Amino acid sequence: MTALGGIGPQLGRLVERAAGPLVVDLLWHLPTGLVDRRAAPKIAELKHDQVVTIPVRVVRHEPGMGRRPYRVQVEDDTGVLTLVYFNVKGDHLERQLPIGAERIVSGRVEFYGGVPQIAHPDYVVAPGESARIKPIEPVYPLTAGLSPRVVQRAVASALERAPTLPEWLDPALQARRRWPGWQAAIVSAHAPASEADLQPETPFRERLAYDEILASQLAVALVRARRRRRPGREFKGTGVLSQKAEAGLGFTLTQSQRLALAEIAADMAAAQQMMRLLQGDVGSGKTVVALLAMLIAVENGAQAALMAPTEILARQHHTVLQRLATPAGVAIGFLSGREKGKAREAILAGLARGEIPIVVGTHALIQPDVAYRDLALAVIDEQHRFGVDQRLALAEKGNAVDTLIMSATPIPRTLMMTVYGDLDTSRLTEKPPGRQKIDTRTIPLDRGGEVVAAIDRALYAGAKIYWICPMVEESETADLAAAEERYRVLQSLLPSARIGLVHGRMKGADRDRVMAQFAGEGVDLLVATTVVEVGVDVPRATIMVVERAERFGLSQLHQLRGRIGRGAAHSTCLLLYQPPLGDIARQRLAILRESEDGFRIAEEDLRLRGAGEVLGTRQSGLPTLRLADLAHHAELVAIAHDDARLILERDPGLASERGEALRTLLYLFQRDAAIQYIRTG
Repeated sequence: MTALGGIGPQLGRLVERAAGPLVVDLLWHLPTGLVDRRAAPKIAELKHDQVVTIPVRVVRHEPGMGRRPYRVQVEDDTGVLTLVYFNVKGDHLERQLPIGAERIVSGRVEFYGGVPQIAHPDYVVAPGESARIKPIEPVYPLTAGLSPRVVQRAVASALERAPTLPEWLDPALQARRRWPGWQAAIVSAHAPASEADLQPETPFRERLAYDEILASQLAVALVRARRRRRPGREFKGTGVLSQKAEAGLGFTLTQSQRLALAEIAADMAAAQQMMRLLQGDVGSGKTVVALLAMLIAVENGAQAALMAPTEILARQHHTVLQRLATPAGVAIGFLSGREKGKAREAILAGLARGEIPIVVGTHALIQPDVAYRDLALAVIDEQHRFGVDQRLALAEKGNAVDTLIMSATPIPRTLMMTVYGDLDTSRLTEKPPGRQKIDTRTIPLDRGGEVVAAIDRALYAGAKIYWICPMVEESETADLAAAEERYRVLQSLLPSARIGLVHGRMKGADRDRVMAQFAGEGVDLLVATTVVEVGVDVPRATIMVVERAERFGLSQLHQLRGRIGRGAAHSTCLLLYQPPLGDIARQRLAILRESEDGFRIAEEDLRLRGAGEVLGTRQSGLPTLRLADLAHHAELVAIAHDDARLILERDPGLASERGEALRTLLYLFQRDAAIQYIRTG
């Protein structure tokens, strides 16, 4: 950033925090609003909260004393206006606004004691410098300590440096969509003439969004093409173990489980390495599919490993898999950071000698001292909670390892193509037989007393209950305070109840202990933050209360609700909300009442909140989209997906004239790491 004129190290750090570290990041830092400075009324006609640009004469200075601000009175032939400044040092205002001078002032008008004033005007210029004041000015996202003027200057400098680039768009598509060239689009995007120009559907914004999506799709297609060239090992299941395991399940696999298993088996039998995402709603039976896939590796004399993001989730998988694998006589090992000394040494020796055919664990599975005799299948659960390096590290523990990624968070198709386009995908769309529909109700908070009374009755009848505390803000500390307060209140209202508390700040061992008490005996009412969202399996839990449900995202509420309804008993989810509800919150809660289909809910969540919110923009390893808004540009993803595939079919080395331009596009959007896959194969 410091390469731009007028931006030193300190400002550079602030600009970097707002826009990113590279000059090109400023081009992608699009305005989110505008200031219209064209209003030029007389002082007598000024209105509150109006942005104006008016000629005035300087009448008088009133220097501030103590906390009193510095005031400068100016006038025109209809009245007097006060310019207000705080924390004034030196004599720069006397030099800028000498008495009797004509000036043009621009800023937002407020009325104080019936008198119009402008606090810290945006512009004060001599009449001959009026061109410095843009009639319409873009408004950019800022960060603390960064002024709008600095960002405007930095963006203007970046625009001056933007080169003329060869066109990478398909000419027929560009003509059909009436998109401008790249340079014209970037200039127009930074010079909105009206609110309409800020909308994602304008031709110049749409073109830039498509550029970003195409760069993403092309990078993903290159990764995918390279993966398809990487040799794998051909493992064909014999059925010796999997048939025994399936016979002992006590239930029949659903159609979508059978289809997913057939797709996985075909991948494992193929000559390329498998990289497949198994998506399934909460309770759709992913673990069973994973076990039967792992048994294919074991039937071939190899090993399989399942890595989960938390110890509690890993232990739960271990318990379930042990039960499912017993009829097949297959041992399931467990490894987490808690295993120490001889116990750990025994597991490591068993893995190295191949005596443990299947192991479940946390990221302890990828520590340097963990060696496998022949790891053939890596299963990664809730992979978005691992960094990219951690995901790759498990596969690197073996030779040409097949990878199966599991996600309980249904992802909309548009996002699937954008984020996981390099993966083959299997979806589990049915729930196993016997799962009950969950009765979901919305209740205003002022009826909280009735809810507590109903919970008291349910506890007396032997129910297990979750009480999820509100998301207060992007702060674990505030969420924790809300949970501790609710815990205290419920203890006082329900003195005979066995109440536990879990939150993200607890040590893993303490959290696991409370969860174990809730799953077994000792705790019947669990007060929790969203740490229980993924994975914990307590079949006896039949009631969930979510406090301030309007603060949660749709997919998150659906994930939370999935913690109940896991046994044969009738289950109820109570969504407590603070009226009045906003329009989006009302739609969100209505969808949740109507549907338990996680895939439909994910699509609605994308429509209502946008991609960053649905995915969680801070999740590791996910490319963030800055120009594309998938809620508005979903159609462009499908077009770019097909375009990228066609490009690589016709020009796999990106060696043509358009191919060279597309390489520039990949560099522009920092997807150039994918270019090495053209060269290295």
